Amino acid sequence: MSFLGKEIRMARLINKKTGKILTIAIDHAIAWGVLQGIRRIQETMDVIVDSGPDAITIHKGIAEKCFGKHAGKIPFILKCTSFSIFQPAFDTQTADVEEALRLGADAIAIGMTTGGKDQPELLRNFSAMIKNAHYMGVPVIAHIYPRGELVKEEERYNVEHVSYAARLGAELGVDIVKTFYTGTPDSFRMVIEACPAKVVVSGGPKLPTLRDLFKMTRDSMDAGAYGVTYGRNVWEDESPKACVKALKHIIHENFDLKEAMDLYESEKRKS
Repeated sequence: MSFLGKEIRMARLINKKTGKILTIAIDHAIAWGVLQGIRRIQETMDVIVDSGPDAITIHKGIAEKCFGKHAGKIPFILKCTSFSIFQPAFDTQTADVEEALRLGADAIAIGMTTGGKDQPELLRNFSAMIKNAHYMGVPVIAHIYPRGELVKEEERYNVEHVSYAARLGAELGVDIVKTFYTGTPDSFRMVIEACPAKVVVSGGPKLPTLRDLFKMTRDSMDAGAYGVTYGRNVWEDESPKACVKALKHIIHENFDLKEAMDLYESEKRKS
């Protein structure tokens, strides 16, 4: 088992100064449809990469067609599963670790829904992919959420359900868990305490305001999060580059909410 390979790839993903991570996901089309912010995917990728997050998450076809001009500028995570707009609770495999290595990815991301009737099958698939990735020395990031049909919709962000989802990922050996923010630093701290793997916050649905996004980021970092992985809340913003820069300063420079908003407005005026 290649432990050194995994350590090398993990070291490329994380920020050298803080040991934290800001990932921008542009893997949404299969799961959510061709949203406005990713309709022109090459343009979106160019803006995001140029803004300098620590990593991006993409599917294999987009890596092959759009990432080549950015090779060596930024690590990328290959998304190896997806649910669809027609089957929103079932992640199926779309790529494997051999493809990730061939494409030059630094990690793979795999999704899983907890709390659904398909959880046994999803667990089997999830576990097999983790085993294969770790055998090949590739870090695994789990996008794991309690949104199965057996979990009431209004309870999906409850600390008990989110803690279970995060812990499930850790129990099966993932390196980083991406999951829902539970709404408060105190409740999210309980998720982190229950999860031996590193925990990052998902952006989730588009938030009402940018201030809400920055506050969630600041609060989650204060709770002990390893970082964040955001998608539409960044590339659907009127100035994605300014948004990424502000997020970087929250995560890596410990900016508070006011400092982040001021920086965003300053950067937006430049663009």
